[in-house]
Amino acid sequence: MKDKDQRPINSVSDDTAIVQAERRDDCNQTYPPAAHVVLYQPEIPQNTGNIGRSCVGVRAKLWLVGPKGFEITDSRLKRAGLDYWQHLQWAEVANWQQLQDEIPTRRQWVFSRFAKKPIWETPFQCGDALIFGSESAGLPAEILDPESPFAVTLPTWPEVRSLNLAVTVGVALYQMLAACPEIRPMRRD
Repeated sequence: MKDKDQRPINSVSDDTAIVQAERRDDCNQTYPPAAHVVLYQPEIPQNTGNIGRSCVGVRAKLWLVGPKGFEITDSRLKRAGLDYWQHLQWAEVANWQQLQDEIPTRRQWVFSRFAKKPIWETPFQCGDALIFGSESAGLPAEILDPESPFAVTLPTWPEVRSLNLAVTVGVALYQMLAACPEIRPMRRD
């Protein structure tokens, strides 16, 4: 199904019970997020911790779509996120449908090694959502249409199957900053 902007509306249903989203929007942030980073069923806490740190660095909000392969209290997540986690805007949702109900943007870019559009041809805008699948399985077919104009890849030479999730998110966030000068962090001297 597509909306009037030809963005695929992803309609994965999840029969698991929806739990109330755990929110961390009260971390002294008074700005709208520059971007929304969505991790669909993340499995590796160190990746999520590093991605959280990157989100703090560019003022992006992190969304965790369950089920996750770890608990937020996991020491590996906290070690990777260091002391930045307290500054992170983040939300945890039980499933894809709950994310779609709560995320405030309809511009959603899905990332996959199977997508056809290279990242440098992507017209990012401030506030877009960048959606990434789990480390072992990526995104399910119900979310990812590799032919969609909203499906994005980071091309590599054939010797590399794919990039690490945290690296991919970092590249995508900074490519978005390149396209959106109004949300770039100011240089500190």
